Amino acid sequence: MTGVEHVEYLADAHGGSGARSVFLGGTLAPTRRLALRWLRRQAHRLADALDPDPRTTHLPAGALRPAPPGAEHAPSQLRFWAADLTYAEDVTDRLATGYPYCFTAREGPAWYRLTARPLFTTARPSHFARSSM
Repeated sequence: MTGVEHVEYLADAHGGSGARSVFLGGTLAPTRRLALRWLRRQAHRLADALDPDPRTTHLPAGALRPAPPGAEHAPSQLRFWAADLTYAEDVTDRLATGYPYCFTAREGPAWYRLTARPLFTTARPSHFARSSM
């Protein structure tokens, strides 16, 4: 007897510049909405790390500088993406059809990528369930 197909969602965040890439975190979510929620939290986390509130008191003097007008600004891109709930519905629809999703924010040579993809597995029959050994 074959198992029933089961879907989980792998969500992860990477950053990089040029030929290098750094894993920034990941999760395995039971639903596509939870995967997207995790990605949105990561977008805010990355944006806040890259562009902290100027009123914060724990930054060294001169650590923050204004971005030139018209320049790419990854924190703004990440915040905009995370706040767009209509677009979020499109993302969950894409994941529901079995396709992966990727969003990339750029600033000069640096990039920050949020991805989610469905993982299709075969559920194990109940007699293969984890034992309490």
